Amino acid sequence: MNSCIKFRIAILLPVLTLACAQLADADQNFTVTSPVMADGGALPTAQVFNGFGCQGANLSPPLAWTAPPAGTKSLAITMFDPDAPVKGGWWHWTVFNLPPGTRAVSEAEGAPGAKPLPDGAIQVRNDFGTPGYGGACPPAGQAPHHYVITIWALNVPALPLDARAPGVLVNVFIDQHAIGKATLTVLYGR
Repeated sequence: MNSCIKFRIAILLPVLTLACAQLADADQNFTVTSPVMADGGALPTAQVFNGFGCQGANLSPPLAWTAPPAGTKSLAITMFDPDAPVKGGWWHWTVFNLPPGTRAVSEAEGAPGAKPLPDGAIQVRNDFGTPGYGGACPPAGQAPHHYVITIWALNVPALPLDARAPGVLVNVFIDQHAIGKATLTVLYGR
């Protein structure tokens, strides 16, 4: 390796290390909580789907979060079941274009026809095929599934999508623009 390349590496390595450390610190300060469930705990019946043999209230969970990283221009919320017995898992909830100052959503804000989300926020169809939130409903007899709720900090004011966009496309855009995330994982089985 020539000396010019070694010099560039020696200069860039500390800069990259500092940038990575700052991003890690930003994510440590960016947290999500819920008054009805704890990380690693059980998903309440109110957040369980009502159908397909499940008997819940199908209400989106109340969530609160703190300290999105600097540069956050919008937020998104997803709820995903990686344990679902279908390729690619199961998307229960996808909301995007939340204003960057949003710090909470109330229970049932994601339910169709319920109290509206903040202005500008858009929900797409879940994998049940309905708009908004679709609660947990794993197959009977399986080990409890993990439900990963993520608040995403995005570097754009709005994703160029509307409520007709498939959830998988929204999540591609979220991945492209994410500058931080906070997660809460809960379990549910029947």
